[in-house]
Amino acid sequence: MNKDRRARIEAVKANLQDLQNEIEELSNEERDAFDNMPEGLQASERGQASEQAASNLEEAACTLAEVVDQLEAAGS
Repeated sequence: MNKDRRARIEAVKANLQDLQNEIEELSNEERDAFDNMPEGLQASERGQASEQAASNLEEAACTLAEVVDQLEAAGS
């Protein structure tokens, strides 16, 4: 792989890592919001949607981490 493509991969990795961090922050905020709900609200449809959103965001962040790992392997 040439220098230009390696540099482009590094730039993409940096962008994805920034997005991963932002998604993790959103996930943490949503998880905190759920945790701070009264138990009755947590069990409601709204609470369950909040918990599911936090889980989906966590999964998205993990998926981006896997993509970054694959790019790292490709750029080696």
